Amino acid sequence: MKTVHVAAAIILNDGKVLAAQRGYGEFKDGWEFPGGKLEPGESGTEACTREIREELGVRVDNLAHLCTVEHDYETFHLLMDCFTCEIAGGAINDSEHENLRWLDYAHLWDVDWLPADVKVVNALSPLLHP
Repeated sequence: MKTVHVAAAIILNDGKVLAAQRGYGEFKDGWEFPGGKLEPGESGTEACTREIREELGVRVDNLAHLCTVEHDYETFHLLMDCFTCEIAGGAINDSEHENLRWLDYAHLWDVDWLPADVKVVNALSPLLHP
């Protein structure tokens, strides 16, 4: 089975986390953390920073590894490096997603997370718990 290696940004702001609804592809309408595939020779943090700049038009910093998730989808194996971070500059201008929502701890499960991202939410929950 093909492995797809991605980096995801767990963007935190004032006790909330940014969730993104996919606007295209096999998992359209599912909720995820923004990010994307690593390019050859790129580290997870480099990919995360680049993808957020490309997708959301903002700079992130204070990246810290939260977890690495592995999940078998029907057609591929996902390896996802997840980093908490903060917006360091710019205003969000989303070009990739159908919808974005800032979720606090009480509302983390209000969206239909994609299966791999459920594992990330479980790892994130203790950080957002009031």
